[in-house]
Amino acid sequence: MNNLIFLCAAGFCAAFVDSIAGGGGIISMPAFLMAGIPPHLALGTNKFSSSCASFTSSIKFAQSGKVDFKLIKFLAPFTLIGAILGVNTVLNINAKYLNTIVLVLLLLVSIYSLFSKNIGTEDNFKGLTKKNIFLGMILALSLGFYDGFFGPGTGSFLIFGLISIFSFDFTRAGGNGKVLNFVSNIASLGMFALRGQIDYKIGIPVALFMIIGAKLGTKVALNKGAKVIKPIFVTMSLAVATKMLYGMIGQNY
Repeated sequence: MNNLIFLCAAGFCAAFVDSIAGGGGIISMPAFLMAGIPPHLALGTNKFSSSCASFTSSIKFAQSGKVDFKLIKFLAPFTLIGAILGVNTVLNINAKYLNTIVLVLLLLVSIYSLFSKNIGTEDNFKGLTKKNIFLGMILALSLGFYDGFFGPGTGSFLIFGLISIFSFDFTRAGGNGKVLNFVSNIASLGMFALRGQIDYKIGIPVALFMIIGAKLGTKVALNKGAKVIKPIFVTMSLAVATKMLYGMIGQNY
């Protein structure tokens, strides 16, 4: 019972932060592991609960007009295809090198966002063009694939990529990014479900608290905009990078 209360509290915090700027997995996944749940079951159960929260957050952003469905209809299929390929592909890249690449990219994204005063503060989206749709498709396919087999920092990369390609502000990038992230989650969620790696007795209660956290977090994001999203985005990007660095150091000792 104590473990379930702990997991529900951790899930609430994770979903609250994740709905604003991504990175909630660095709170929820360690919590599942600390509760003594086996790794594969922890991954599957966390994916189930966090997907419920992600869906809730996506709906809230959509209702507030922060999701561009004309854009999503182009990008979502590529995100799903990328995620399916990522889940089912045996990679030739050594995980050690992949960790290093992602770590460096996350640090660059964080530092650039921190010191660039104007990035994501204003919505300068001018409409869809062949060029930005094409670049968006590449982004969606790449990050869908990445999320399917690895995952850390996907939310941060999506927000940064959408701001860079479409000149969104943080709020609009967060709304579209959340929908795309939910789509990519579907592939891995389906895989875990088919393999029986979801503990629904734990997953459903945690999902309920994550839904509440996602609702509150999305409300804060929509009301406060870039003023609150940007610092949390930078903080969570750095937190994910720090966790990855700690894991890499731990593997070497």
